[in-house]
Amino acid sequence: MTPAVSTEDIPADLVFGVRIARLDVAGAAEAIAGRAPEAPFAYVVTPNAQHVVRLHRGDAPFRAAYDAAWLRLCDSQIMRLLVRLLFGRRLPSAPGSDLTAHLFAHQITPDDPITVIGGNDELVRRLHARFGLTRLALHEPPMGFSADPREVERCVRFVLDHPARYVFLAVGAPQSECLALAIRDTGRATGVGLCVGSSLLFVTGMVERAPPLVRRLALEWLFRLALNPRGHARRVFVDSLPLIGIALSSWWADRLGRTRSKTARPKTARPKTVLRP
Repeated sequence: MTPAVSTEDIPADLVFGVRIARLDVAGAAEAIAGRAPEAPFAYVVTPNAQHVVRLHRGDAPFRAAYDAAWLRLCDSQIMRLLVRLLFGRRLPSAPGSDLTAHLFAHQITPDDPITVIGGNDELVRRLHARFGLTRLALHEPPMGFSADPREVERCVRFVLDHPARYVFLAVGAPQSECLALAIRDTGRATGVGLCVGSSLLFVTGMVERAPPLVRRLALEWLFRLALNPRGHARRVFVDSLPLIGIALSSWWADRLGRTRSKTARPKTARPKTVLRP
């Protein structure tokens, strides 16, 4: 049996109030695949600008789900840019879409049991066709299911009835994260839950992703906005843009803390000069 990887063994940085693991895509995939299939259910979340803003606005259920996550991986080039410019630190990049692609390319085998919450028959068809999956189970909850406890319970029950090494929760934030916490809290589930947004749509080609250069330049948000202005305008300008203010506030608090630390430091008395005859 491969021992489960503890979060205590993985270094992390506190970034804008979120503790983020210092793992890149390959490192995160290795940690996920390194957990024993029968290990108790643990889940991965992928913080981006929208998530950080939601957490700062006091979404208590979302915060509880984030705090209980096994791994929190940086899914935002904008966050990485702000941390580098304001604090001079480099965060490893581990976007959920890249992680999903890496898992399918290097870790997931056709015979691995996989459960998906979200998606549709076309997604199932494409996953079968592209990766030859033989043990795929998918449940499609209705829109707005998170407001109905019975529908949430159906999702939880489906995961329990279809134990899998990899559980993709593809119903969007904060539904995916809160559902992952509900699954974990049963104490009966196994495997790793992956709250990775639209990554299955990208990996199957159902949705076009920004070119690699655009992603490296931290402009994927602009690419998505250009493709779907109406659908992404609120996400960019209302749900994500306040991250800049959060980052500046964090930088100012850090600067004040350093200044106070210096002024509070006791001054060392200079030795008196003794003149000897």
